[in-house]
Amino acid sequence: MDRVFIEQLTVDTVIGVYEWERTITQRLLLDLSMAWDVSQAAEGDNLQYTLDYAAISGHVQAFAGAHSFELVETFAERLAAELMQVFAIPWLRLKVTKPGAVPQARGVGVEIERGCL
Repeated sequence: MDRVFIEQLTVDTVIGVYEWERTITQRLLLDLSMAWDVSQAAEGDNLQYTLDYAAISGHVQAFAGAHSFELVETFAERLAAELMQVFAIPWLRLKVTKPGAVPQARGVGVEIERGCL
């Protein structure tokens, strides 16, 4: 199975368990890998038959801006379900990184896989 990917997509959202975090937006970094047969798109050189990077990126940014979360895990689960439903994606891997959450680390986060290959 082919995979379409988007790396290091930045989104801003309200996320965190501490009270001060509930009053600001914070940046998250996302890596997406999505199963998709790209052969028809490649054969006809036609965007209609593949996943549109811009449409998915815009949807992710709108989703992040419209919701708030306490846990990175909750953000990842809900976003994965949203993308699979809206774009009919059969399988995806989503890595969500929250930079600066732990001073001794570049970032913390979660990586999930959902669906079937």
